[in-house]
Amino acid sequence: MQSNEIVYAVFNLGPGEMLLIVLVLLLLFGAKRLPGLAKGLGQGIREFKGAVDGAKKEIQDVGDSITKDEEKDEKKEEKKSA
Repeated sequence: MQSNEIVYAVFNLGPGEMLLIVLVLLLLFGAKRLPGLAKGLGQGIREFKGAVDGAKKEIQDVGDSITKDEEKDEKKEEKKSA
């Protein structure tokens, strides 16, 4: 799924609605402030994605650690029973 398809699927917005939103934002904030707002929004989205990726990595690391601990315990049990 491409990024524009994701926007359509998540927000159920077509090109016409997106254009209308941009025009309303342009009227509300003006042409001079709009690039700064877009930049801030982009930075916020990047930070959010970074936090989500960090959380996923942390969860994966914990899962890997648990798996390794379980494997060690199984090996100890095998040695005891042998």
